[in-house]
Amino acid sequence: MIARLNTVYRYYPRLFWVVVGISFVDRVGGTILFPFFALYITEKFNIGMTQAGLLLGIMSLFGLFSNMAGGALTDRMGRKSLILFGLIFSALSSLVFGLINDLPWMYPLVVVVGLIGSISHPAHDAMVADILPEDKRQEGFGILRVSGNLAWLIGPAIGGFVAKNLDFFYLFVIDAVISCMVAALFFRMLPETRPQAQAGAESHPVVHESITQTLRGYMIVFRDLGFVAFVFANMLMLLVYQQMYGTLSVYLRDEHGVDPQIYGILMMSSAITVILFQLAVSRWLRDKHQFLMMGFGTLFFMVGFSMIGFIAAYWLFAVALVIITIGEMIVFPVSQGLAANFAPEAMRGRYMAFFGLSWAIPSVVGQLAAGYILDYMNPNLVWYLGGILSAVSAASYYTLHLRLHKQKRFARRAIEDATDG
Repeated sequence: MIARLNTVYRYYPRLFWVVVGISFVDRVGGTILFPFFALYITEKFNIGMTQAGLLLGIMSLFGLFSNMAGGALTDRMGRKSLILFGLIFSALSSLVFGLINDLPWMYPLVVVVGLIGSISHPAHDAMVADILPEDKRQEGFGILRVSGNLAWLIGPAIGGFVAKNLDFFYLFVIDAVISCMVAALFFRMLPETRPQAQAGAESHPVVHESITQTLRGYMIVFRDLGFVAFVFANMLMLLVYQQMYGTLSVYLRDEHGVDPQIYGILMMSSAITVILFQLAVSRWLRDKHQFLMMGFGTLFFMVGFSMIGFIAAYWLFAVALVIITIGEMIVFPVSQGLAANFAPEAMRGRYMAFFGLSWAIPSVVGQLAAGYILDYMNPNLVWYLGGILSAVSAASYYTLHLRLHKQKRFARRAIEDATDG
């Protein structure tokens, strides 16, 4: 076992492992707070899930603009400065969220956080793509998932204990402190990785674009129809997957009497599954057709999310989450690797920002729609619809496999030629 881990360690550059370690610390802070945020809003302000979903949806809506601007700035300014800015802003916004006591103030706050908070997201994925060569990216993103799920073993357990025995406010304080720690580590240990910053001026001259030219580069992304179709299929899948967090915690509390600490333990079952099996799954995926694997993994979402609407026992909820997690282990490393490999070197930030829409748009639509269903309709309908959407998404990936898997290399070469031109 030690020899195998040592082989894995030597297979990747040292800088990648620095990113993994720092990301782990950051994820611990996020998982202490994030799974309980919807519970906090509904409990503190005595509102239903529809209004909580509206707040989260507004934040995600404005995050669309932040994410797209962040992708352009990532290509223009580099990765490191944007990531540092995002970490400091995250710390400040967490404290403000915890201090607000009047619901009307939440609306302008979620607008501000949405407009600014997502600006650094494309830089994270672009940095990993900078560090790893194409043939190592899929497994590299899998390792980052293992790191993130190790954080899920720690964060939700701490968050559930604090929420139950102390006060929700301390969740925000802990998250803010950890964000500041991560910013200090990042500043100290990681260099700028943007290819133009790494290469010498003679071998790879820097092209100075205006802001308008940088933003106009998104037209190249929009013309990559295969990539756009891939992002759309991702949106359908993530519309379902994102219900695992805010919506599921409220559903379990209101429909089955599951308190936050038990919910945190259920989340741990998912994390343990990833930690034990993600590396093996990533190796198994190495030579498989990527779009086929996306469809295959989404079928596990179809089974797991549908199952939640039919069960009541705690242990069956744990089983459903394990089934969903099997799908996660297949889908997410493959999808991140696909997105990074589609992107020409000079446009990684913009491609990763556009890929981020597959997370952001479902956050806008999904939270509000699920909240309305929980408050005014049969709550189990969330999970029945989730199964249907997962099936449609899986079929979409299979269609993309039939149409694109032989053409992707040539499409990417054509995009690079257009970028150079």
